[in-house]
Amino acid sequence: MADQRQVMDVLRHQHIETASWAYGLTGTRFKVFAKPGAARTAFEKVSDAAQVHRHTGVAPSVALHIPWDRVDDFEHLAKHASDEGIRIGAINPNVFQEEDYKLGSVCHPDAAVRRRALDHLLECIEIAGQTGSSILSLWFADGTNYPGQDDLRARQDRLADALAQVYAALPDGMRMLVEYKFFEPAFYSTDIPDWGTSLLHCMALGERAQVLVDTGHHAPGTNIEFIVAQLLRVGRLGGFHFNSRFYADDDLMVGAADPFQLFRILCEIVAADALVPPSPVAFMLDQCHNLEDSVPAEIRSVMNVQEATAKALLVDRAALAEAQAAGQVLAAHEVLMDAFSTDVRPMLRSLREEMGLDPDPLAAYGRSGYAERVKAERGSPTSGGWGQ
Repeated sequence: MADQRQVMDVLRHQHIETASWAYGLTGTRFKVFAKPGAARTAFEKVSDAAQVHRHTGVAPSVALHIPWDRVDDFEHLAKHASDEGIRIGAINPNVFQEEDYKLGSVCHPDAAVRRRALDHLLECIEIAGQTGSSILSLWFADGTNYPGQDDLRARQDRLADALAQVYAALPDGMRMLVEYKFFEPAFYSTDIPDWGTSLLHCMALGERAQVLVDTGHHAPGTNIEFIVAQLLRVGRLGGFHFNSRFYADDDLMVGAADPFQLFRILCEIVAADALVPPSPVAFMLDQCHNLEDSVPAEIRSVMNVQEATAKALLVDRAALAEAQAAGQVLAAHEVLMDAFSTDVRPMLRSLREEMGLDPDPLAAYGRSGYAERVKAERGSPTSGGWGQ
């Protein structure tokens, strides 16, 4: 079993990226609620993300969504991030909200629409270069609603062709992460519905094409840690979009619905020694806060990931291996449960103090006055959310 000092040394170097879209106005299919102080621009989103890092010490980057975060000068945005003490993380192209994409983007039956989508993906590679990003994160809403609507094999061929062109355009040092989602918005067939489809396309491209696992993109009861273990085995786990779900893609705060699942996933990461750099596995939050205030919700989410990680690091690996080899089912399970039941909050408070942080990030944020200041400056925006 790792001792507390070893665990703290690992946690000190953990990086958890937040996403720009978490800080703007978000909502449900039915309503985007006004939220006083919500970020209205990419620059304000970056500033909000910097607050999360300022109080946790482990969230040094923020992902962008294009065109939601389009600016006239991306180098200026990157400098703003640097001035705020963070950097620009993954670039996420958007090929699902335009009218042309009604029947898909890179899988669309019309070559002109596919060309438009591909051009946007290539543009995002250029934006990544301007911002210093090393990750292009791809998710496609492409699919069909009815049998016979389109040729399923032809759509896979179109997808493969587009991905190959994007991969060929990647500069040295940049990775392409391919996300999957088993349904929504398409209901009959989704063009990348599972990790196997994503993996097949990635393996056809090269080592810098890897699978992105969103913890909300699975059917109820799916063993996500099994998927994680399989992708780690073949070196194709590119990263996570962490969130929680009760029913489908709820995008709730990570660890809120099933903290034991989060722990089990982190156990596989720790077992594969894939937790901190130089491991290529990227830890990112992908959440939409339609009721709660965004910055404290992101802080809480980062803390949840830290706590699950600390518990995974405390698993007595030697005792676990011994019990597994002897076929001691209950003893092996007990090793995991002992670690999961450990209260790691005092250790994390000590770690934050060593890092020069307040041991209670949420309380520190509350005392900072930042929320009151941005509410006064920004008011209650009616734009700056999805598609704005």
